[in-house]
Amino acid sequence: MKKKDRLESLRNIGIAAHIDAGKTTVSERILYYTGRNFKLGEVHEGTAVMDWMEEEQKRGITITAAATSCEWGDYHVNLIDTPGHVDFTMEVERSLRVLDGAICVFCAVSGVEAQSETVWRQADRYKVPRICFVNKMDRVGSDFIKVVDDIKGKLSKKAIPIQLPLGKEADFVGVVDLVKGKAYVYGKADDAAGENYEVVDIPEDMVALYKKYRELMIEGIADKVDWFMDKYLNESEITESDIIKAIREGVVSDNLIPVLCGSAFKNKGVQQLLDAVGAYLPSPLDVPPVKGIHPKDESAVERKPSVGEPFSALAFKIASDKHGDLTYIRIYSGKVESGKRYLNPRGGNKELVSRIYRMHANNREQLDSASVGEIVAVIGLKQVATGDTLCEEEKPIVLEQIDFPETVISMAIEPKSEAEKEKLGIVLGRLAKEDPTFKVTNDKETGQMIIAGMGELHLEVLKNRMLSEFNINANVGSPRVSYRETIKKKVEIEAKFIKQTGGRGQYGHVEIILEPYEGEKSVEFVNKIVGGAISKPYIKAVEKGIRDTAETGLSGGHPLINIKVTLIDGSMHQVDSSEIAFYNAASMALKDGVDKAKSVILEPIMKIEVTIPETFLGDVLGELHSRRADIVELLTVGDLRIIKGKIPLAETFGYTTVLRSITQGRGSYTAEPLEYKPMPAKVHSAAT
Repeated sequence: MKKKDRLESLRNIGIAAHIDAGKTTVSERILYYTGRNFKLGEVHEGTAVMDWMEEEQKRGITITAAATSCEWGDYHVNLIDTPGHVDFTMEVERSLRVLDGAICVFCAVSGVEAQSETVWRQADRYKVPRICFVNKMDRVGSDFIKVVDDIKGKLSKKAIPIQLPLGKEADFVGVVDLVKGKAYVYGKADDAAGENYEVVDIPEDMVALYKKYRELMIEGIADKVDWFMDKYLNESEITESDIIKAIREGVVSDNLIPVLCGSAFKNKGVQQLLDAVGAYLPSPLDVPPVKGIHPKDESAVERKPSVGEPFSALAFKIASDKHGDLTYIRIYSGKVESGKRYLNPRGGNKELVSRIYRMHANNREQLDSASVGEIVAVIGLKQVATGDTLCEEEKPIVLEQIDFPETVISMAIEPKSEAEKEKLGIVLGRLAKEDPTFKVTNDKETGQMIIAGMGELHLEVLKNRMLSEFNINANVGSPRVSYRETIKKKVEIEAKFIKQTGGRGQYGHVEIILEPYEGEKSVEFVNKIVGGAISKPYIKAVEKGIRDTAETGLSGGHPLINIKVTLIDGSMHQVDSSEIAFYNAASMALKDGVDKAKSVILEPIMKIEVTIPETFLGDVLGELHSRRADIVELLTVGDLRIIKGKIPLAETFGYTTVLRSITQGRGSYTAEPLEYKPMPAKVHSAAT
C-alpha cells in the first residue's frame, strides 16, 4: 500500500462512555468481527481481551485504556478502549488527546448519564469528531428515539440518527439503514455470533417511519454542509454517495454526529458500526496539522501529517513492564526507528528508542519502524513523562501537554518493616509515573508518606496492585479529603526579603494585590510592573514563588485556589538582588496576604447520580439528606428512579455499602468532581 493510501485508510479511534454502557463489549465484538480475536470475550466472564489486568477481570470494569489494532475491509483501525468510571477519567483524557475520532456508546435504557457528559466535554475540549452508538437495544425499556432526543438536549444538537432499530427489546433483530434504504436482519438459529445477516428491503410496517427519519436526516445534513444544501434546495437528485460524502464532511469538521444503534452483547449492529467508522470518521490526513512551539524562542511551529516531515510524537501513556517502561506514543509527523535517539525538549535529553511494538492489549508485535499516524509503544525511554514530546534534535518542537485534574482524596501509607521502605518508594514511583493523577508526598508534620488520587476506587485499585503485582507489605490508612483554601476579600501587601551574611546579601522587594478570582487557572498571576522596577528574570521568580507557595498550602497545608495575584511594584538592589530573593519575597507576600484577606477552607463537591427501584426512594433520599446532599432533580425511567444532586466528597465514603444495604443490592450510584465550596464551620471543626 502506498504511504498516502495507508494514511487515508487509517482510523485512530477510541470508545468512550458512562460505566456499564457496554464499551468493552463493543470493543470485543469489533476484535472478533475484524478477525483479531478467534472467540468472543465477555466482561462478565472475565475473558475480555481489552480488560487484561487482574483488577479489571476481578471487578468487571475497565481501569486502564487498552490499545489494539485491527483491519476492516480497506481500513486499518487503531482502537483504544477507555474506562467509564470517573476515578479513571485521566485515561479517557489522555486517549482523546491523541485520537482522531471517537465512538461514544450510550445505553438504550439509561441514555445520557453523568459520565457520558464528562466524556463528551473531554471530546469537545480536544475537538474530536465522533459517532454515537446506542447499545443494549435488546434490553427491556430500550428506546432509541428517546436516547437520540436525550443526546440532542443534553450534549449536542448536531446529533442525527442514520439508522433505526428493527424490532424492540427482546424482538430487536437488526437495523434499518437510512442512508442505503435497506434493512440488516440478524437472528439465524445457527449464527449465535452474529457474523451473518441478511440485507433486505425495508419491511412494510417500517416504511412510513423510514421515510420520516430519512427526510429528517437529509434536512439535518443540508443544514451543516453547504453544497448538499444547494442540492437539497434545488431539488436535484441526492444519491447514496452524496449522503455518505456529506456526512463524512460534516463529521470531519465536527458539525455532524451520526447516531447508530445495536446490541453488542447480542451481536447485532457492530459490523454496520465498523462500516461507519471507515466511512465517516477522519484519517490522520483529515485532521489539521499539529501545532506546537519551538523550545528555545517559543515561536509557533506546526507539523503536517506526512512521512516527509521531521519526526514528532506525543507520549500519552506509560506502563510498567518487566522489560522496561512501555511508553505509548502517537506519531504526528515523520517516522520513528528502533535503535535511534530522539530529543525530549522538556529536559533537553536524548532518548534511545530500543524497541517499537504494535500493541494488542497486553500482547505485542515488534516493528523496526513506525510512521506518521500510528499509535505504538516503545521501550528504552528513561526520562519521559506523560505529555512529553519526542522529536528530532535538529528540528525541535514542543507539543501541547495534557492537562490532568487535581486529586481529591488521600491516605497515609507506611511499610510494615524498614526493609520494605525502599521497595515501597520504588513501587510508588513507578505507579506515579504510570498515572499522572496518582500523587505521592511526605507530610512535613507527621513524616508520613501520603498517596493521593481521584477517588476511593482509584486508591483501592492502586493499593491492591501494590499488594498483588508488586508484593508490597504496607499499612494503608483511611481515606482523607483533599481540601483547598481561598480568600474572602481583596488586600494589598508589601514584602521585603533582606539578608546580610558577610559577603553578598539577598534583597527582594515586591508589592502585590491579592484578590478572590475564578478563572481557568486556580492561581492567576498578572504582571503590571512598568519602567523596569523589577527585571524580567526576577518577575518570573516572583511568579514561581507565588505558584509554589499556593500549591504547597499555607496555614492548614491546603493548596490555595481561586485567587488572583497582581504584581504592581517593587525594587531591586544593584548587587544583592537575586532570583531566590524575589522568590522568597513573593512567598512572604502571599502568606501575609492570606492572613489579612481571611482565608476560608473549601471542600470538594461531587455531582452524584443514584439509580434505585421506586420502592426505596424515601429511605435513599433520607440517607442522602443526612450526608449533606443537595437534591437537584428526580427522574423516572421505567420502574427506576434517578436522583441527581450534589454531595460533599467527605460524605461519600462508604456510601456504596450503605446504598446496597438500603436497596437490597439493587441500587447504584456514580459521582464525579464538580466544584469546591466553603466548608460549614461546624463541619470543619468536627473534621479537624
